[in-house]
Amino acid sequence: MAQKPGIPKGTRDFSPAEMARRNYIFDTIRETFRLFGYKQIETPAMENLSTLMGKYGEEGDKLLFKILNSGDFMKSVKPEDIEANNLPRLTNEMCEKGLRYDLTVPFARFVVQHRQDLQMPFKRFQIQPVWRADRPQKGRYREFYQCDADVVGSDSLNNEIELMSLIDMVMKRLGIRTVIKVNNRKVLTGIAEMIGEADKIVDITVAIDKIDKIGIDNVNVELLSKGLSEKAVAALRPLLEMEGDNAAKLDTLAALLKDSETGLKGVEELREVISGIDALGHDCDVELDVSLARGLNYYTGTIIEVKARDVEIGSITGGGRYDNLTGVFGVSGLSGVGISFGADRIYDVLNQLELYPAEITSAVKVMFVNFGKEESAFAARCVKALREAGVSAQLYPDAAKMKKQMALANAEGIPYVAIVGETELKEGKVTLKRMADGSQEIVTPAELTDILSKECAI
Repeated sequence: MAQKPGIPKGTRDFSPAEMARRNYIFDTIRETFRLFGYKQIETPAMENLSTLMGKYGEEGDKLLFKILNSGDFMKSVKPEDIEANNLPRLTNEMCEKGLRYDLTVPFARFVVQHRQDLQMPFKRFQIQPVWRADRPQKGRYREFYQCDADVVGSDSLNNEIELMSLIDMVMKRLGIRTVIKVNNRKVLTGIAEMIGEADKIVDITVAIDKIDKIGIDNVNVELLSKGLSEKAVAALRPLLEMEGDNAAKLDTLAALLKDSETGLKGVEELREVISGIDALGHDCDVELDVSLARGLNYYTGTIIEVKARDVEIGSITGGGRYDNLTGVFGVSGLSGVGISFGADRIYDVLNQLELYPAEITSAVKVMFVNFGKEESAFAARCVKALREAGVSAQLYPDAAKMKKQMALANAEGIPYVAIVGETELKEGKVTLKRMADGSQEIVTPAELTDILSKECAI
């Protein structure tokens, strides 16, 4: 017996009904990106490993999917490296390419490669899949879509404010109640200086980025294992658990970081960003969260993370400012800031909360019943006219029993059925049946097109 086929863990198939829901998310985000003036680009699924490695920190590098070289991928491997189990060197010899981990680093590569063709500041959006060799679990997949918006070539904090406003609009349109959490990497740097562990800033941010997953006690254990003193860990804890409204937290941070120029700079940037989004108005909550770190090494200023209020799931959107990312590709002085919507997590949230509009699952609006050769030829001409008018229509392909054809219309939620039988054919007309209430009317093809184009044109 042949083995039943399957798919890799952390990946998913999507049925037509599921794709209708996913496209609702993509279309909502895409339309909002365009409203805010972002222009779409695409980059390859695979990049050179030299482009990807070293941009996500040590843990991020471990999650990169590497692609074996074509042909004899072992030709450059030395026997002593195999015997020594020298995995980094073996990987370098056997793999020159990898699947992209996110869309931000490939975007930085794109900016550097096409710098002469871009007008600055450049606002781009990108909706494509990414891959991470992570452990699959609820809300975490190995293949998933990101929907990114970035601005490069501008230092203005107005960009952060605009991106938070964009997030607010998308979540409002999708009907998701959210909280936008915001912090600043300069504040985290100032805190590391304050507790006497400035050289451990990467270890600190990587560890505290896991608070939601493993809890603060386990974060403290990890910090101690990285060489932080017990005194420093004890001094850090109350900062990570700081309470109060945004204004109170900012005042507390300003007092604590009074001796850190970098930390105070971060506090002032947070004041400007939070007051800016408050002045615009927003439906979501905006919360300063000092424990927010976002472990990716390339963030240098504002960092943003969005959580759904009514579903237990990880962040559904995140991002921040990265002042130095293009510098690793030879172009310095280009500041950038961006966000990424996690479409797969948003999909899971909408599924749990049942927030989809009812009509999105029905692609076809009208199905013509097939009674035979002459009737179907007449119906096919009607179908063509409807499609040209922007109405999704189809003709049942076979002259099957009426019960079977109607069963398909019911199963797929098609709201209208058009009938061209012997009588209708003689009169050159169509019987239009509304599936919701069973009502019927006999109309001409022109009247049919007029009715349906008003009620359900694409």
